[in-house]
Amino acid sequence: MTVRKNQAALTTDEKRRFVDAVLELKRSGRYDAFVTTHNAFILGDTDHGERTGHRSPSFLPWHRRFLLEFERALQEVDASVALPYWDWTADRSQRSSLWAPDFLGGTGRSLDGQVMDGPFATRAGKWQITVRVDGRTFLRRSLGTAVRELPTRAEVESVLNMPTYDMAPWNSASDGFRNHLEGWRGVNLHNRVHVWVGGHMATGASPNDPVFWLHHAYVDKLWAEWQRRHPGSGYLPAAGTPDVVDLDETMKPWNDTRPADLLDHTPHYTFDTD
Repeated sequence: MTVRKNQAALTTDEKRRFVDAVLELKRSGRYDAFVTTHNAFILGDTDHGERTGHRSPSFLPWHRRFLLEFERALQEVDASVALPYWDWTADRSQRSSLWAPDFLGGTGRSLDGQVMDGPFATRAGKWQITVRVDGRTFLRRSLGTAVRELPTRAEVESVLNMPTYDMAPWNSASDGFRNHLEGWRGVNLHNRVHVWVGGHMATGASPNDPVFWLHHAYVDKLWAEWQRRHPGSGYLPAAGTPDVVDLDETMKPWNDTRPADLLDHTPHYTFDTD
């Protein structure tokens, strides 16, 4: 069984294996297919039209499936690898081990945001950006520049306490757990972290930065925590809702996965705190 661990608890060997598997997916061309998929859905998901990956109830199951696809690809390279998660309520600093040269590398230089250290720096020779938002081919970050503070545990708790999964109008104006976690309303959790990292993470091509996967693994963990706290509150909407994915409708780009199929993560992986 795959166990997703807090990145702060990874051993040196576990970090190396994760990094090496990510680099191999990049080398083979498989990594950039994930970036392309995510960027297409960011651009296509709108408040007043069809929306699947973002601004919609299926934000959480869509990303759960997306992460599963990526994790399985990593495991085809190295069966021992699992996606780690980044608890940004605890590891809140640019000095956190997450950003060390032996793992993801640090923030970008002030001149142009280019990441200069770690395995994903362009000068290390293995991480060229090919799914671009502009002409630049290097990974960019600007940690803590656009917003200064990452979400706190108290802010997370305020969202976990919301009893309803989602509600009309089922978009970025909705109240409920999903939209407050996604970050369009209230204390802004998921979206704020993307902006705090900055650079590519603040664009539709955010998976260009490998921290995307660790961030979303934690968002996924928070969904699992919410489910445990509210066992009587399921995925909504159930049926008959235009433009969004109901409980038993399939999610693009897959034709075999419904939100109903992904409500329980435990057949696929567990977290180190489960």
